[in-house]
Amino acid sequence: MSEKSNLPALSKQVTELVLAGSLSHAEEAFAEAADQFGDLAVVEVLNNIPPQVTALHMAGFDGGKMSLTTLLVPPKAWADSLAFMAATWPDDQIEDDPERIAESLFAHIHGVVFATDDEERRNELLAAASATDHGATIFAILFSLAPKEILEVAGEVISKGPYLTGQTSSDSDIVPVAIALAQASEDGWDRALFELFPEFRHSADLADAEFNDDPDEEPSFLQRSTKELLYRLRKQVPSTRAAKTSRRTVGTNIFS
Repeated sequence: MSEKSNLPALSKQVTELVLAGSLSHAEEAFAEAADQFGDLAVVEVLNNIPPQVTALHMAGFDGGKMSLTTLLVPPKAWADSLAFMAATWPDDQIEDDPERIAESLFAHIHGVVFATDDEERRNELLAAASATDHGATIFAILFSLAPKEILEVAGEVISKGPYLTGQTSSDSDIVPVAIALAQASEDGWDRALFELFPEFRHSADLADAEFNDDPDEEPSFLQRSTKELLYRLRKQVPSTRAAKTSRRTVGTNIFS
C-alpha cells in the first residue's frame, strides 16, 4: 500500500487518539509513519488534520523537543492551531493567575520556534504565526511578561534595524523570541507591539520611555495587561461548528 493511500487512515487515527487524550499514542503513530514513509508523511498529516486537534496535541507537550509534531509541524498548520490555544483556559485561571497561563504559552512558542537550529524554518514559523490577528495577540501576551525589555528591544529595532543585538537591561527569556520575531517579520513585530502598546509609535521617545517597575503604579502610556490580552485571545478562537451535513465530522465542535 502506498504512502498516499495510508495518509487518510493515519490522519483519522491521530485525530481520534488526540481527542481521546492519548497524546503519547498519537506520537507513536507519527513515529511509525516517519520510520515507514519518512518525515514528509507526518508533515502531510499535520497539514490536513483540524487545527484544533493540532492545538490539543501540541499543548500536551509544551513545545517539548522530543515531540515529532513540534519538530515537523508546517508553519501554516502551526499558525492556525495557535488560535485554539485559549479555548480550554478556565475563566478563574485567567482571573487568578494570568501570568502562569502566559508562561505556559511562552514555553510552547519558545519550544516550537527554537526546536531546531534551522534559521529558515524559524523565520517561517514566526512569520506565519505573527501574520494572523490571534498570532499578534499571542506574541503580545508573551511580551506582556517583560514590557520593559520589549520597549528596549523596540528602541534597538528603531535605531539599528536588522543589525540589532538584543542587548537589554535583563536576561529575560522573552528577549530572544522578540529579537527573532523582529528579524523574521517586520509586520509581525509591529502588530505584536501595537497589541501590547496600542499607542506605540516608531519614535525613540516612546521606545526609550522610562518604564516604571512598580506594579501598583499606572504606566505612563497605555499598555494592555496579560489578563486583558488573554481574554482578547479567547474572543479570537474560531468557531468550529461545521456547516449542516448529513453526518458529523470527526474533530468538529470539540470546543463549542
